Amino acid sequence: MSGFGFRRAEIESLETPWRAVDRALARWVLAHGGDELLAGVAAWASYVESLGDTVLWLPSHPSGARGMKPLSADQVDLLRTSPLVGDGSHLRPFVIDAAGRFYLWRNYRHECVVAARLRERLSIPAGALPPASSAELDTLFGTGSADTEQPQRDAVAALAGRALFVLTGGPGTGKTRTVLRMLTMLQQHADVPLRIALAAPTGKAAQRLLQSLRRGKQELRALLPDDWQPALAAVPDHEAQTLHRLLAYSPQQGRYLRSRADPIAADVVVVDEASMVDLAMLRALLDAVPASASLILVGDADQLTSVAAGTVLQDLVALLESRHPESVVRLQHSFRAASVLLAINQAVRQGAADLLREAIAAAGEAARLRAYADEVALARLLQGWADALPLIDSIDHGRDQDRRPEQTAGHALLALRRTAERQLLCALREGATGVLAANRRIEQRLRNRWQLPPSQVWYSGRVVMISQNDYALNLFNGDIGVALADADGHLRVWFEAQSNAGEATARAFAPGMLPAHESAFAISIHKSQGSEYDHVAVLLPPDPAHRILSRQLLYTALSRARGSIELWCSRSSLEAALSQVAQRYGGLDGRLADTTAAIQRTVARADLGNVDGNSVSPLQRPDPTPEPDGD
Repeated sequence: MSGFGFRRAEIESLETPWRAVDRALARWVLAHGGDELLAGVAAWASYVESLGDTVLWLPSHPSGARGMKPLSADQVDLLRTSPLVGDGSHLRPFVIDAAGRFYLWRNYRHECVVAARLRERLSIPAGALPPASSAELDTLFGTGSADTEQPQRDAVAALAGRALFVLTGGPGTGKTRTVLRMLTMLQQHADVPLRIALAAPTGKAAQRLLQSLRRGKQELRALLPDDWQPALAAVPDHEAQTLHRLLAYSPQQGRYLRSRADPIAADVVVVDEASMVDLAMLRALLDAVPASASLILVGDADQLTSVAAGTVLQDLVALLESRHPESVVRLQHSFRAASVLLAINQAVRQGAADLLREAIAAAGEAARLRAYADEVALARLLQGWADALPLIDSIDHGRDQDRRPEQTAGHALLALRRTAERQLLCALREGATGVLAANRRIEQRLRNRWQLPPSQVWYSGRVVMISQNDYALNLFNGDIGVALADADGHLRVWFEAQSNAGEATARAFAPGMLPAHESAFAISIHKSQGSEYDHVAVLLPPDPAHRILSRQLLYTALSRARGSIELWCSRSSLEAALSQVAQRYGGLDGRLADTTAAIQRTVARADLGNVDGNSVSPLQRPDPTPEPDGD
């Protein structure tokens, strides 16, 4: 039985945004000999971590925007004297560094190790592999390639066996196309076929990467000469894993089994959608990729960041562009989006309200601002959206069962493609403007149109999204399915798949077999990352002071569209989103230049594997980031 007792302290009565877990940490500090000052600071550090910060600044700093009052120099000095607080050179629950930044131990350790691993990779010579020649680039891209392809050519030429390379760019800029040519070039130059591992933060993103590579290989196969065909064939297109699977995460042990002692068996590791990677995941990845392997990170640095703490892709791109430009290429020309949308996306990236208004006006029917005054007006918008869904007229309840078996998969594939023509994206999940409320409104409208009872959950035409990975069924978080009756009249949920010949098809599941799922006529902007649609409607909350609004959120949503957009919001909410940059606070950028002995000792302890000692609070154990199964 523990000898510690919990007592109610003055901090319990403070009006703060702390969550239950933040208050629990404050009580833990008090029970283990800390004073109320440290307990309050620890609770704030836990709270800001939930907002994506890895650090809490104690003196005056923008962290004050989170709600905590800055501390005086005397208060900071007092905190340093606590036995629960260290400077990072020894294992303690909390760390205050020389700059007066307060860390939970796990975040301090992650930053130090990530910085050390990145410095190691950037210091490794590019190796014996020669850079791609102009003739080889012409072979991969064609002799008549346009100027807009030059950054892609530069990326292939710059890779040349580097231990770390980052490829960033928005949707449709050709990131996967470039990666395919990178890997083909590496295989062409290698003496023996390279072992290439493909991965992404989520199962859906991993499957999209695989599908894109398969399509790209089919196109490139027809262009390459015979002596390049073996190199192209050696580029894998049969498996792409989630990062959790790549790193061999063990739920029973609560840790990744891949490490420096047992690294990933690969010569090249490609991670797509790297903007979704958080600080802890990047640390695990850098630990597990052998120093002899090339690590290629691919993603859009301007998109929303990871759900967990950190802005690692943004930080890394900024570092490389300023100090190591040879290790990063930014693709900017979109080959898919309509030209009118490119101007809109650029205005959003810049946060330029005037330019955005001009771009929307110039776009004509391709861009519309649809303000709604209240929930009644929003309900009308949602009813109109439901009436215009692509499947609305193709679903004939009562006759779907007449389709012959050989027609069913093709019909389902066509239905799945049609669902991607229009998509409603919501900034929020809860509330009147959230995903759940929007789906209820849309489904109510569809049931009325199709004369279905309100209690009927499954019906032909229902669109769903998987929210929990199921490796046995090969269904992943983010997969979209549509319910249709099969040839025998039984309702099945169909998902896009790949045949053995590499062709697109559809596979069916009984509704009761599906892992956790929900209706997907409306989805969150976070869930839409990595996807593209012909037409997108973006629903923002009416309150311009809502903290969800940010430039990155708006850019992520609007850049999902290939052809046209609608903005459902007030002008004040739109301007608030443009003006608000989603800021996260951390110390990784400064840590990359820090070579103090304290940092090196922290990294050495991490290498010895004894950073998870029992002296650290269970409330702060550095457990791996859980695999994303929902918003």
